[in-house]
Amino acid sequence: MTQSLRTPLYDLHVELGAKMVPFAGYDMPVQFAGIMAEHKHTRARAGLFDVSHMGQVVLSGASMQAIATAFETLVPMDVAGLGEGRQRYGLFLNESGGILDDLMFANRGDHLFVVVNAACKGADIARMKAALEPDVAVTPVADRALLALQGPMAESVLSGLNAQAAQMRFMDFRTLDLDGVECWVSRSGYTGEDGYEISLPAAAAETLARRLLAHDDVQPIGLGARDSLRLEAGLCLYGHDIDETVLPAEAGLGWAIQKVRRAGGAREGGFPGAGPVLAQIAEGPARRRVGLRPGGRAPMREGVELFAAATGGDPVGRITSGGFGPTVGGPVAMGYLPVGLAAPGTEVFGELRGKRLPITVSALPFVAAGFKR
Repeated sequence: MTQSLRTPLYDLHVELGAKMVPFAGYDMPVQFAGIMAEHKHTRARAGLFDVSHMGQVVLSGASMQAIATAFETLVPMDVAGLGEGRQRYGLFLNESGGILDDLMFANRGDHLFVVVNAACKGADIARMKAALEPDVAVTPVADRALLALQGPMAESVLSGLNAQAAQMRFMDFRTLDLDGVECWVSRSGYTGEDGYEISLPAAAAETLARRLLAHDDVQPIGLGARDSLRLEAGLCLYGHDIDETVLPAEAGLGWAIQKVRRAGGAREGGFPGAGPVLAQIAEGPARRRVGLRPGGRAPMREGVELFAAATGGDPVGRITSGGFGPTVGGPVAMGYLPVGLAAPGTEVFGELRGKRLPITVSALPFVAAGFKR
């Protein structure tokens, strides 16, 4: 049996009383004080998340233009048009247009900094090396931790360590000195709240984490609340809401493909799956990812089949993420439905233990984003 890996904050998590679970090959904290309390604290103040299990990669080459041109052969995003000090959401696709992973990439002046999902990072790094090297060097950064500080008080907390943090806007990326440590900081996150993600040397991670946690507004947050927060924010979890069978437009991610890479754009196509992806954007998908509000108090979770009627008929879709939404005050879910059933307010039915229960299709997100634009 393969032993789980540990992030640089493992000992601190144990000291703080975390319940540890295996996740994407790592021992990770699922909760500290409790998922409900941690969720509500992040929405009200600020939560500190350990996301060091994710993959951090540097792409370097002869020039930023050369790096961007090469990376555009792998992603359908406008990489060349991304300004220095800015970050963008991206997708790796297969030849059918299915999503292999979602990621973030930032223009750091002379290189791109890419963050990929933990469970996919081995395949993602191999994919980048095969496609980009030797002209673009693909260098995994193994000696850095990654922290996320999320919530409406995140700005006041982080600007207490460096006033420049308050000057950043959503998707800005800067190098900041935090408590004497050079950190790579983006104003982004995975909760729908304002916040920052902080890449820093692994050896300095525990000291900075303790400094942040010493602030009255900050508490440690585990994977459980991270999942409920992102679900309320209508954000996809790779391997659940998006995977190799899902194309961007049906996932509601068509916005991430800029006009310059679409049909008629100056750099149309040129990425894996361009044909089916651009055709689906133009014609519209047959199914869509939707928000779902189950009736009653019982959550409906991943795998629950969806039906158009209370009795009879075959499944028309299924739930891909679901749970209790502490901010919403009731169960919430996401899943896929045919476009004819995808309008908010439509009633469908989820089958739980042989009984079909009503669900109302809902607009996403369930909780409005608090990003600083």
